[in-house]
Amino acid sequence: MSSRSLVASPPLGLPIAQMRSVFSADDVERKLAKLQASGNEREYESLRNTWQRMLERGPQRFAVKPSGVPDMAPLYDLLPNFGEVLDDVKRHVALSQDSRDSLEVTPILLLGPPGVGKTHFARQLADLLGTSMSLVPMSSMTAGWLLSGSSSQWKGAKPGKVFEALVDGQYANPVIVVDEIDKANADAQYDPLGALYSLLEHDTAQNFVDEFAEVPIDASQVIWVTTANNERSIPEPIMNRMNVFEIAPPTLEAARKIAAHLYRGILGEHDWGQRFDPEPADDVLDQLAVLAPRDMRRALVTAFGNARLDNRYRVEPDDLPRAGAGKTRIGFLQ
Repeated sequence: MSSRSLVASPPLGLPIAQMRSVFSADDVERKLAKLQASGNEREYESLRNTWQRMLERGPQRFAVKPSGVPDMAPLYDLLPNFGEVLDDVKRHVALSQDSRDSLEVTPILLLGPPGVGKTHFARQLADLLGTSMSLVPMSSMTAGWLLSGSSSQWKGAKPGKVFEALVDGQYANPVIVVDEIDKANADAQYDPLGALYSLLEHDTAQNFVDEFAEVPIDASQVIWVTTANNERSIPEPIMNRMNVFEIAPPTLEAARKIAAHLYRGILGEHDWGQRFDPEPADDVLDQLAVLAPRDMRRALVTAFGNARLDNRYRVEPDDLPRAGAGKTRIGFLQ
């Protein structure tokens, strides 16, 4: 495999897309007619607008899957410490081939230290499957309604993230990432994880009711990826609904490959990238490899800028930001 083969996404061909209803238009019409008959339209203007938007957009969304079992070798190189997870995804993709079945992926829990690339994996997964990705950062959640919506009777109420992904999005099977699930505020008045008990079960997810919209939503095709630093604070019933994978830090050599891929990827994204050396120098890779994968990209962008300020199109080790407070370093597997 040439080094350039790692720059582009894996060759998939056009994804297969079927249409799937994510809600019943009849249900929405009945709700809207009832609200109009009550004379409370002005009081519930946001709710009325939500239902009208649902009818305008219609209930049909794309349910996509790869047109064949894709060549995932580039992803195994890009995400060398995610081999077991990629194996699991590949099995699910293979099962959905040569049939009219939708792609179903058992919810995934990625356990590992900060910075090993858990969220980056989810973005790559969405690209692989040809769908969209929504991120729900649990560390910033102070109430359970951020996933499931809040009652329309509350001031400032609005739908939750699941509703937004399915109704406002294009896909019936988006990847939804519940990031840092172990940091959800267990002391909150409303359990931030409460909605997941039904959302992570295929049967109950088919009739998920957002508390704001009050209309059943079919969330059964959502591809769930959750991340955590450890499992101690995750309720056992939620753990039991997911396939759990422990993600170790990459080896030093794997970290060098990740850094090289990011270098080439940044060059490919920009016109100015054509002028830089197509491959990073070994001493640059050595310095990048001690960073967590999520910090490598920022360091590289800084280095490219410093090189240009010095009228060069070659990145040197001194162009990289110096290690200091707030920089995430990472341990390696031997």
